[in-house]
Amino acid sequence: MADYYADSSVLVKRHVNETGSNWFRALADSASGNVIITARVSIIEVYSAFNRRRREANINFQDYAQLAADFASTWAVEYQLVELTTRVTDRARELLERHPLRAYDAIQLASVQVAGEALAGAGLLAPIFLAADDHLLDAARAEGMVVDNPNLHP
Repeated sequence: MADYYADSSVLVKRHVNETGSNWFRALADSASGNVIITARVSIIEVYSAFNRRRREANINFQDYAQLAADFASTWAVEYQLVELTTRVTDRARELLERHPLRAYDAIQLASVQVAGEALAGAGLLAPIFLAADDHLLDAARAEGMVVDNPNLHP
């Protein structure tokens, strides 16, 4: 049982079969006792990923509708959300000055840092940061985080 922070690239894997999907599904299974934390902006990023697959004809509209419904029922009850606050945006700006990150990646990294600080304040360990983006994982490592990449778990 552990706390994990999953960015949107990992959350998608719970609903779309790709490398790392089975690994993350097991990790996120409620029977595991693990806690999955993510930024509220991940919700939009996941819907964007589903819609991109639909636009590129990798899935049809019915598949999209099912994915969207499954995700809606999942995030609403199974994930702890980090809100986009001034503290998160200030931290994201600082991260952009230290690392070559995209804007939403900086928000993800800032969100896991804020979540980690809240957990530390409760006497708990920082969450393990999960992402399928090597550049983002490199920045997280440089910030002292424990990380894992679901793409390493076929």
